[in-house]
Amino acid sequence: MTPVSNPDLSVSVAGIRLKNPVIAASGTFGYGIEFEDIVHLDRLGGFVVKGLSREPITGNPPPRLYETAAGMLNAIGLQNIGATAFLAEKLPALRAKKNVVVFANVFGYNRPDYEQTIQILNDGEGIAAYEINVSCPNTAHGGIQFGSDPLLLDEVVRTAKRMASRPIIIKLSPNVTSIAQMARVAENAGADAISLVNTFLAMAIDAETRRPRIANVTAGLSGPAIKPIALRMVYDAAQAVKIPVIGVGGISTPADVVEFMLAGASAVQVGTASYFDPVATETLVEELTDYCRERRIERLSDLIGGLLTA
Repeated sequence: MTPVSNPDLSVSVAGIRLKNPVIAASGTFGYGIEFEDIVHLDRLGGFVVKGLSREPITGNPPPRLYETAAGMLNAIGLQNIGATAFLAEKLPALRAKKNVVVFANVFGYNRPDYEQTIQILNDGEGIAAYEINVSCPNTAHGGIQFGSDPLLLDEVVRTAKRMASRPIIIKLSPNVTSIAQMARVAENAGADAISLVNTFLAMAIDAETRRPRIANVTAGLSGPAIKPIALRMVYDAAQAVKIPVIGVGGISTPADVVEFMLAGASAVQVGTASYFDPVATETLVEELTDYCRERRIERLSDLIGGLLTA
């Protein structure tokens, strides 16, 4: 069979057209501009800047990264320069680049945090959409995560939707009983899309010193180890909602991308792979193009939700 010469990799998420489904995940790609010397940002579907808060945050003390079998633990503590500094120091350089899709990740510890951070970012020209991180402890409700309680999730999504001048993508936590239920809550509260999964709560211990490997004791697990669980959760969520789903978790190969799309994802995010290969995202786009050519896939978006179960 003759390979497809020019496969169409474009997809659409929350009304935003992406040239391909490969998005660099928040927290693994800095503010994007730091990668411009090694990655052609305009070849990616898009990228999500690291989480932004109302005020700058210094993050957790070290050690806060630890490599595990087929994965990585991190407890960075959402260190960032703050939304105002992002608009002044990072966004102008990103805006100067052509054909680049920038998503801003937003988090907070109470509802006013989300409101005020989004208000600040609304003034930033060049942001395509907001990804709302709901895996944060709600300080007003005893530290329970917004994303693990349906009522709190509904509250924060409605708040974000009301304040945002751009589409909102809700990044769901996997640390819940029913991901389908939380996906439906986000959709009903006004989310334009959802992304999942965020990291799994985990830990590692040094048997010799009897101390935790991470200063924070617990941390978020990411990487290839979580892929099968993330894939199942994306499938469950995509079955439950009509809004677009972005798949996240252990993605590093074209087959990984295709698996998530067959499970119902309209796009994917690549995170931990950028730690062991800083150009992993751009390489994946090239490999995905070859994959589609060789398998005569003319339009990649035709695979979305195409899992054969019978």
